[in-house]
Amino acid sequence: MSKNVRTAIDVGGTFTDVVKLVPETGELRFEKVPTTPQEPTAGVLAAFDKAEADPTEVGMFNHGTTLGLNSLLTRTGARIATIATRGFRDVYLLGRTDRKVMYDIAFQKPEALLERYDTFEVTERSYFDSEIETIPLDEDDARQVAREIAKRGYDAVAVAFLHSYSNPAHEQRMREILEEEAPNVEVTISHELSREYREYERTSTAVLDAYIKPIMRSYLRALEGELQRRGFGGKFLMSRSGGGAMTASTAREQPVNLILSGPAGGVVGAAAFAKLIGRPNLITIDMGGTSLDASLVQDGSPVSYHGAEFEGLPINTPSLYIHTIGAGGGSLGYLDEAGALQVGPKSAGADPGPAAYGLGGTEPTFTDAALAIGYLGVDTPLGGELTLDRKKSVESLTTIADELGLSVTGLARGMIRISNTKIVGAVRAITIELGNDPKEFSMLSFGGGGGLVAVDVARELDIPEVIVPPGQGAFSALGMLMANVQHDYSRTSIQPLDELDAKHANDLYAGMEAEATETLCSDGFSENRMEFHRVVAIRYSGQEHSVTVDYPEGDGDPRETIRGEFDRLHLRQYGHTMDDPIETTTLRLHAVGLVDNPELPKAARRPVGEGFSNRTRTVTLEGDIDVEYLLVAREDLMAGDLIDGPAVVTEHTATTVLHEGDRLEVGDYGELIIAIKYVENAQNTQKGA
Repeated sequence: MSKNVRTAIDVGGTFTDVVKLVPETGELRFEKVPTTPQEPTAGVLAAFDKAEADPTEVGMFNHGTTLGLNSLLTRTGARIATIATRGFRDVYLLGRTDRKVMYDIAFQKPEALLERYDTFEVTERSYFDSEIETIPLDEDDARQVAREIAKRGYDAVAVAFLHSYSNPAHEQRMREILEEEAPNVEVTISHELSREYREYERTSTAVLDAYIKPIMRSYLRALEGELQRRGFGGKFLMSRSGGGAMTASTAREQPVNLILSGPAGGVVGAAAFAKLIGRPNLITIDMGGTSLDASLVQDGSPVSYHGAEFEGLPINTPSLYIHTIGAGGGSLGYLDEAGALQVGPKSAGADPGPAAYGLGGTEPTFTDAALAIGYLGVDTPLGGELTLDRKKSVESLTTIADELGLSVTGLARGMIRISNTKIVGAVRAITIELGNDPKEFSMLSFGGGGGLVAVDVARELDIPEVIVPPGQGAFSALGMLMANVQHDYSRTSIQPLDELDAKHANDLYAGMEAEATETLCSDGFSENRMEFHRVVAIRYSGQEHSVTVDYPEGDGDPRETIRGEFDRLHLRQYGHTMDDPIETTTLRLHAVGLVDNPELPKAARRPVGEGFSNRTRTVTLEGDIDVEYLLVAREDLMAGDLIDGPAVVTEHTATTVLHEGDRLEVGDYGELIIAIKYVENAQNTQKGA
């Protein structure tokens, strides 16, 4: 029996997306099923069934889930405690004194995940720059704290000792004591998540991990058990916040790496697709049922960074740079206190969903607005099964339309304009505000709603083209199939670059590589399937934030190369360089276990003389003007096909809209390449001038 089938499942707020790839035949299948928040494993198993993916034939299963994120959003995670070095009990609750918006008088400190009653301290202390302990761990003190934690009935505990990134021995011993005295309590120790300085950020990371660990462990064990009962014996991988994947067993130990993993699959897939189609610089927008995620691919690689946050709570692990806003297909339209129309961030979610779904929703959503003006239709069921109800959409829009003195289609156009404006803002945040010119990028649009807004957003920002990949509605799941297993390691090393000891740095990297080799071996990778990427964080002396550059290979003096690369990247990111001294802060290693990347099948070309359907759909534009748009099923398109807008392209999992003057060409892999009218005309005008 073949075990070469690859399956990926991405659980979103409204829908669960699944992609099935059979390398032997080139079959690539995309499906959607409703997300089941009350019983998460049921939705995943339903996705296997919908794609007809027999677990006994699946050799690799990649999975992304918002379960941990949702437990944080709803504050339904574990009851947790923290243990700190004596005298530093309040590190987590005090946090930092800075604020993201300096002059915001309404600023409120992020809500903590525990109270001071839940914080403990034990006697111990280590130096920041060596493995010499100044105060030994008081084991009697530690046992007393462990017994109190067991007595109070906590679900999990986060241990974060001062300078444990340099000397982890006390944290390791504290875990052993907790396992002896409080065996039913899940334990997170900070240095296993981050070997970097910044005490508050490392503690926050450990707290977030502990908060979701019980629920994630329970979910993954239940899912693994159900899959095993169905005969699954392949490799089970989870999508990571920092890109790449991790084994399910590692994910159970470090679930904090899953918090921001939902949109990561799409960005990883975008980077792989960028190389495939020769577009190294992409702006990605992923519009799902509840939110939109915007990100960048530069020079063929996703942009990553340290310093991600969840609702103001820092996560000191690598993450992809993704800007998320509450703008999805289920985003609710409503009137605010001033009587102004708003759309999102509140969402109809999976239950009851938009009014058009006929599942009990009565409030108007973006989906209802798109159906009312004709972007969506009742003739193309979502996911092949869910037929939209235009009458219910119109009913949901009528109340607000009457209050504002608008027609139903006028209100619908307004809701879509508001959503587009928010999305433009999200794209500006990752481009213009970071020194990137949108005109130098193509836009890759995916997610169930991305194709409805991408052309309008690109036109607003002078982005020359929009690219819609195959299976856009489930592209994040497809991206997961392209992800290698990745582990990240780091060592704090703050020193002037001029004093960098290459031998010492190489010794630190060698130690991390040895640790990574052991971990990847346990993940099932042979040494010839491993890659190690050395990078170093650099900053101007006295600054807070750093720039990450590649650490030069070889045993030579790396300082001049590092300086040159730092100047180049600092100029690109911040628009200037200085002659000030620079210093290293952290040596980092990205360890990769190489999986067999799937080959996407190429699209067939149309025989000469053969055409495709020329049906039309009525779309209502500004001023309630009805215009006939060409209606094309994407499944009927072939490589090389050309379509001049206006047109609506429907497919199994999503819909794409282009307007008059826009031109669509189908690429080699079935991708839709849409040239934007506004940019074309602007370029022609500049040439004529």
